[in-house]
Amino acid sequence: MTQIISNISSLDPLLVAQAGVGDRITNLVNGNLGSSALGVIKAIVILVLGLIVASIVKGLIKKLLNSTDIDNRIASAISGQRGGDAIPIEDWISSLFYWLVVLFAVVAFLNALQLDAVSAPLNTLLSQITGFIPKILGAAFLLGIAWVVATIVKTLVTTALGALNIEQRLGLDAGSSNDFSLTDTLGNALYWFIFLLFLPAVLNALQLNGTLEPIQEMLNEILAMLPNVLGAVIIGAVFWFIATIVRRIVANLLAATGVDNIGRKFGLGRGGSGQSLSSIIGTVVFVLILIPGIISALEQLQISAISEPATDMLNQVLDLMPKIFAAGVVLAFFYVAGQFVSDFVTNILTNFGFNNLLQWLGLSPSDADLPTPGEALTDDSIELGLGSEQPTMIQTGPVVAAKTPSELVGLLCLVGIMLIATLTAVDILGIPALQEVVSVILAIAAQVLIGVIVFAIGLYLANLAHNLILASGATQAGLLAQSARIAILVLVGAMALNRIGIAPNIVNLAFGLILGGIAVAIALAFGLGGREVAKEELRSWVNSFKGK
Repeated sequence: MTQIISNISSLDPLLVAQAGVGDRITNLVNGNLGSSALGVIKAIVILVLGLIVASIVKGLIKKLLNSTDIDNRIASAISGQRGGDAIPIEDWISSLFYWLVVLFAVVAFLNALQLDAVSAPLNTLLSQITGFIPKILGAAFLLGIAWVVATIVKTLVTTALGALNIEQRLGLDAGSSNDFSLTDTLGNALYWFIFLLFLPAVLNALQLNGTLEPIQEMLNEILAMLPNVLGAVIIGAVFWFIATIVRRIVANLLAATGVDNIGRKFGLGRGGSGQSLSSIIGTVVFVLILIPGIISALEQLQISAISEPATDMLNQVLDLMPKIFAAGVVLAFFYVAGQFVSDFVTNILTNFGFNNLLQWLGLSPSDADLPTPGEALTDDSIELGLGSEQPTMIQTGPVVAAKTPSELVGLLCLVGIMLIATLTAVDILGIPALQEVVSVILAIAAQVLIGVIVFAIGLYLANLAHNLILASGATQAGLLAQSARIAILVLVGAMALNRIGIAPNIVNLAFGLILGGIAVAIALAFGLGGREVAKEELRSWVNSFKGK
């Protein structure tokens, strides 16, 4: 139509006015209309054929993709989805090719209609797409190679580690409920690391230079650090294997020598529960060997922000190990010595009759009420009854091992020796704050012990005075004996509390008030009770003065 109009407009108006020109215009219009109709028909045919070809291509590609599972595996690996949640990769790829062919058909349709103004942008778009297709194919080819290499490496690594039973050798229970698996973790790490190595080549094939440069720099840094990381892993693994082997050797050797029997005396591994002494010593040896390995591995990494503080901390721990060992030896030696002293003191005091201490202090009526050393309180019933009433059965509590006074003194000796040993061990460790705390505890314990001894002596003297006054047979001997006992107990109680250091000012004030109150009470008693006697005496004195 545009050609017809242009041909008509090109005619000279003077020629149109001449005879016969009308016929020429009619012939020209008929010829152009015929050619334009053929062009439209041709364009429609091209568009229809393009749609048909696009549908055929879509069906073929979808059928081809459905016949293989590689595309689904790649898509699942990239997206991380499995099973029914996997992305429909066949529909996406077939639709992409369909619309690409349709776009070519539309461009051919517009060119057949000679609509260059509309087809020019589409031609530019198609040129860019067709120019980018080789790049995409190259990147896809590189990704395919990366996938093949990564899959092979992952399979080899997991198979080799599984054959070596690396998890069992490292003490990891692969059959536990935990989903962590060292073999799968290493395989997956190498799998994705190979993809990372191929990533710069893929981006270069796509000519994405803006994205390529930072990734290339990151990869260069990773590759530069990789030898250090590999060296650190090797060093750590070597020390781990050595420490594990030495721990097993030490634990088995100590178990064979009967060290666990000594540990059971301290409550270690008793009844089959908990760790035995041999296993604890093996673990300590394991840690002592592993600490230098960790220090060497951190130094191999050459990351000062991580290695320097961690290395300093481990060096401090390593320097503290000899002190801890010496402190442990001191505690063990003092414990053995304390046990010997405790048994010795218990036997000596028992032979001297110290178990009668409660009777001496007036707290027990006879020796029959005292258990023999090591005797346990039975779970028998106790009968209580008054007069003719039926006795009441009272069930005692659970069986409790009773200790005699001699055993208690022996235990106190052991506690005192262990407190001194603790102070010595803390001094060896060189921890001033802990040393001060132990010193304060030891001083308080000594004050409490002296206070208890003072009160025990006072209790003995109070009972002795009570018995002597009762034995004298004097008038009101019971009242005087009880008064003497109370006075002595108040005195020694104040002395004991003052020695222990429990509010000495308050204790002194209370003792003074009590003593003053007793003195005032006695004075008032004598004063009020002797009024008549004093009255008679004063009257006799007055009468005698008057007689003179």
